[in-house]
Amino acid sequence: MIELTIDQRKALRAEAHHLNPVASIGQNGLTPAVLKEIDGALKAHALIKVKLQGIEREVRPAMFAEICTALACAQVQHIGNILILWREKPEVEKPVAAKPTNRRTAKPKTKKQAAAALEHRRKSTR
Repeated sequence: MIELTIDQRKALRAEAHHLNPVASIGQNGLTPAVLKEIDGALKAHALIKVKLQGIEREVRPAMFAEICTALACAQVQHIGNILILWREKPEVEKPVAAKPTNRRTAKPKTKKQAAAALEHRRKSTR
């Protein structure tokens, strides 16, 4: 579980204010499918809300801690039946730049370019 400073938590709470819940935990509790959904949402968005439906008040903090330890995320806020979770977004590797193409083998993009390339080939073979 990630620990946040008070200032970090305050900033994340403000950022999460307008968000809608992306996952719901119902009567079946914390199932592997729900954990997978929360994990995918954290990978995509980093900051998410989870709604607890029909979960007893006494069980909510334990469930919040269980989610955070299982998914290595931080507890931002717990208000009523809404949990706010945060985990740093993983860095995505940038694709390697394509090699420059050979002008002779590259296909023209427009009709004008094709005509100009054909004319150039005609002039160079004479």
